[in-house]
Amino acid sequence: MKRSTDIDPTIRANFNHAKLLVVEDNPDHGFIIQSELRRSMPEVKTILATNADETRSYLSQCQGNDWDIPKMVLLDLYLPDRQDGWDLLDYIRGLPADISKIPVVLFSYSGHREDIVEAYQRGCSSYLVKPSRTSEWQAYFDQLRSYWWETVTLPSNRISVF
Repeated sequence: MKRSTDIDPTIRANFNHAKLLVVEDNPDHGFIIQSELRRSMPEVKTILATNADETRSYLSQCQGNDWDIPKMVLLDLYLPDRQDGWDLLDYIRGLPADISKIPVVLFSYSGHREDIVEAYQRGCSSYLVKPSRTSEWQAYFDQLRSYWWETVTLPSNRISVF
């Protein structure tokens, strides 16, 4: 697997002061997610929020402090119910541009077409279905790293590019 020192310098910027905000209300999933993210993306600091209120509080503290703004939000749709996830996505998209333009990747066990369509209509950057087995999380986050951290160019934490 590539590490940030082995990739193109323009993409290497994705790892500069990189933070990933994970919003997951299930403690078992939170543990698995943090463990697998540390393994597949050791350059990235993971911040775990367990509910919408913690997420709002963290993002409020980030406003005006570019170095604290995460490069991505990984948002569980069901927190514990779907409306909580929708409300949080709407909240993020309603924040000032330095935060509202952050990629928000929704992830859920739901593969229902209605959830996927609504997620994109509300402004998510991507929708992922969670793996059904614990053993599948490693490959899941390796793919997440490959696409979101090594292929696309994420917004800078220093200046707003939007």
